[in-house]
Amino acid sequence: MSAIEISNVTKTLNEFELNIENLNIEKGFITGFIGPNGSGKTTTIKLILNMIFKDSGSIKIFGKEYKSDDIDIKQMIGYVGDVSGYIPESKLKDIKKGISVFYKNWDEKVYQKYVEKFKLNENKRYKDLSKGQQKKFELVMALSHHPKIIIMDEPTANLDPLVRNEFLEILQEHIEKEEATVFYSTHITSDLDKVSDYLVFIYNGKIIFKGERDIILDNHRIIRGNKNLIDNDTKKELVSFKENQFGFEGLTSNVKSAYEVFGEEVVYDKANLEDILMYYTRG
Repeated sequence: MSAIEISNVTKTLNEFELNIENLNIEKGFITGFIGPNGSGKTTTIKLILNMIFKDSGSIKIFGKEYKSDDIDIKQMIGYVGDVSGYIPESKLKDIKKGISVFYKNWDEKVYQKYVEKFKLNENKRYKDLSKGQQKKFELVMALSHHPKIIIMDEPTANLDPLVRNEFLEILQEHIEKEEATVFYSTHITSDLDKVSDYLVFIYNGKIIFKGERDIILDNHRIIRGNKNLIDNDTKKELVSFKENQFGFEGLTSNVKSAYEVFGEEVVYDKANLEDILMYYTRG
């Protein structure tokens, strides 16, 4: 069973339209959700969290679909976003006290373990924490009720690399112990290069591609060569390309097929997720 199943979901917000025909998030893995701003990442997450209502289609969490207010489903989900929603003037211990009572699986030992690990002072007000400490506290709150699914919407935005690495290490450690599922939306593709098992790329409200990260990276290559190699047939092998005074540079999504066309006349370089995102957006 998939952790999240999305089928034929549509949602119109002003002039933006989200249309996801089929998307299954694999249980027990980290799935990266990428795409440029305005593509529908946050809208999709809000639909999964039942914060907004879909126009049509089906969203199931471990085979269950939301009713008007399905507490059982919400018990299974932990969330860390760009904005926490906590009252800035509240002390950490008061935030914990107010939220923990809503979770039947709240684990005070897990909470205290991570508070000590992150060296968080519970008597401090949330607004007095650094950005990094705020995110650590939000992660602690998300992990302390043993969620089966952890949904993240730009959780490491504006954090320095050291804090991001610590954040990701704790996340990986937790899901290995808990066999949890992570759905991780971010524009920081280097984070997903490190931790993701699967990738979903959304653009203009539609899923452009999805699959195992390693297979996607293996299939994509940046191709560089002479401009005279570009014609109507060779363009078909490229997601998009750009030309300069020295030649052309483009991205292929099928390196085997591209090799049959270009052969040894071009250079094939590995592409990272940032490269892939850039060329698909350009295309």
